[in-house]
Amino acid sequence: MLMTVVWLILIGALIGALARLLIPGPNPMGIILTILVGIVGAVVGGVIAHALRLGNVFTFIISVIVAAVVVALISGYGGRGRRWGGWRRRRVF
Repeated sequence: MLMTVVWLILIGALIGALARLLIPGPNPMGIILTILVGIVGAVVGGVIAHALRLGNVFTFIISVIVAAVVVALISGYGGRGRRWGGWRRRRVF
C-alpha cells in the first residue's frame, strides 16, 4: 500500500507539471500549486479506485484521469470565459 501511495504522488506530480506545460495561455496558479493539485487529484482517484477494488491498472488509469481533470478545472482550462472554475457573464449586444 505504501508503494501505491508513493506511485500516486509521483504520477500526480508528473501530471501537474505536464498540465502546466500543456495548458495554453496565462495560468492563475504557480507551478508548485499545479503540481500539488495534480498530486491531490491522483491520490483521490487512486483511493477511490482502490476502494472499488479495480486492480492496479485501473487504479493507475483512474488516478491519471482524475488528476488531469482536477488540474484542468482549477487552472481554468476551457476557454477565455473561465477563471478559477467560474463563468464570467458575456454581453449579448
